[in-house]
Amino acid sequence: MHRARLNLLSTLLCLAVLANPCLSAAVKSKDWWETAQFYQIYPRSFMDSDGDGIGDLNGITSKLEYLKDLGVTAAWLSPIFTSPMVDFGYDISDFFDIQPEYGTLDDFRALIKKAKELDLKIILDFVPNHSSDENEWFKKSVKREKGYEDYYVWHDGKVNAETGKREPPSNWLQAFRGSAWEWNDVRQQYYLHQFAVQQADLNYRNPLVVEQMKRVLRYWLDLGVAGFRCDAVPVLFEIETDENGQYADEEVSGLTDDVDARNYLKSDLIENRAETIDMAYQWRVVMDDYQRIHGGDTRVLLIETYAPPAYTMQFYGNRSVEGAHLPFNFNLITGPASDGVSASSIKTAVDSWLNNLPPGRTANWVIGNHDQRRAASRYGAANADAMNMLVMILPGASVTYQGEELAMTDGEISWEDTQDPAACNSNADIYEQFTRDPSRTPFHWTSGTNAGFSTAQKTWLPLAPDYATVNVETESSAERSHLKIYKALVELRKTSTTLQKGSTKYGVLKENVFVVKRYLSGSESIVYVANLASKGITVDLYEFDKTLPTHLNLLIRSLQSSKKENALFEVYELSLAAGEALVLSTI
Repeated sequence: MHRARLNLLSTLLCLAVLANPCLSAAVKSKDWWETAQFYQIYPRSFMDSDGDGIGDLNGITSKLEYLKDLGVTAAWLSPIFTSPMVDFGYDISDFFDIQPEYGTLDDFRALIKKAKELDLKIILDFVPNHSSDENEWFKKSVKREKGYEDYYVWHDGKVNAETGKREPPSNWLQAFRGSAWEWNDVRQQYYLHQFAVQQADLNYRNPLVVEQMKRVLRYWLDLGVAGFRCDAVPVLFEIETDENGQYADEEVSGLTDDVDARNYLKSDLIENRAETIDMAYQWRVVMDDYQRIHGGDTRVLLIETYAPPAYTMQFYGNRSVEGAHLPFNFNLITGPASDGVSASSIKTAVDSWLNNLPPGRTANWVIGNHDQRRAASRYGAANADAMNMLVMILPGASVTYQGEELAMTDGEISWEDTQDPAACNSNADIYEQFTRDPSRTPFHWTSGTNAGFSTAQKTWLPLAPDYATVNVETESSAERSHLKIYKALVELRKTSTTLQKGSTKYGVLKENVFVVKRYLSGSESIVYVANLASKGITVDLYEFDKTLPTHLNLLIRSLQSSKKENALFEVYELSLAAGEALVLSTI
């Protein structure tokens, strides 16, 4: 009798959930990755354990307690695989082993073991588009060995009717300047490389390549990783040849007169192809199958895609198929907020993601990575706390690039010290337009020698000049600091049901104040307000939301704020200093 009633109630509840998507969202529990704090580590610059001036795996292992103390859910490591280091690990010569200067497979196993003891997840960088030209696969393909003939994108090129000389198959340009085609004397054909000459594009129209790369994924899953961040995915496929076996040329974009720059041409033929979306779906099947067979937590798939929303959102999947768990959201980097920051530019960036987000999918927020100038340099150090608050208060997952919790700024890299191939392929007069080195300078642990990063005489890149004051040791001991504010934000996110599951409202007040309200029935509301202007202002939060109470309780404040935590502030007349950002709650 009682069991029958319970079954009936259960059935009615399920029917109600199906009929009401809002109820479904409230009832459904969140998986670990949906509200995770992802932390990107650039291994070469995080911690050097052996004094050679280069960060390594044992260095990362020695600092896992720091990540645990930060409240990090998962650490994503930029490439650690065997590589000639032309593009610092994004040119992989062996997808199944560790770069010797970073350590060994045993060192990696020790890292995984320590991370599991601390309940931290490790995510690896999967680089699917290309391999190093020193990879055995490429060497075999050059020789046309059986099974490897079409492992890469090869073409005879075309003969110039006027000169009689052989030329590249098309006018396509690589990301690091110049032609995307390179002639190989041994094979007597051109190969495609969308990045450096030494980074040959794999041919994903070959089923053997597709299966090989799935084997790479399973290999590292077997070693205990929690998933992958997939690099440069939109360039995975390019247009097929026409009926004459020729590739079409790209049209001139009109964006620049620099004929060697990638954006001199449109990229319609070599980026954002439909086949790439399907490949991401296939990788998701690998993740899901692995969990189904081996158990444990969800193995995640994170996609790097600098692409228009209409394309990016397809990576999430659709009604019939699951795609990536999180296609990375770079709107706060590449959108209107890419040069400085304003309340309107933030609103545009947030709108562009949330208004296009498919139903039931999870948002994510990124303000920096190893390819971009550091967030505190782009937005201004005065806005560092405001931006960290923003990515923690908005719904979904947050991604932190190492040093953002300290408000680290870009290093100053001379032409002589330049390492990045994107810059080295230019010249001393223009390299600063292309270099990614300033955001890759070593992490600041202490105010001592080499910022506690290394005992070497010289580090692989020079340290940023502000390491004596902007470092973990100094900010940990200070009464108030960017680091302590960051940790408070993570703790709030983990403990607040409203931030975990609540709805979102946001908008602009006056000219440059951005406001976010997170709310959930039965729980306190959380309000974020940031004055991104260079002067103080007084705002009336009722103009933003007339349901707010007369007073809000201050939970967390930026360094610029002189207000006191756990004090009440009037909603209708809230004064904000220049750069001041607050996180408040209803009582």
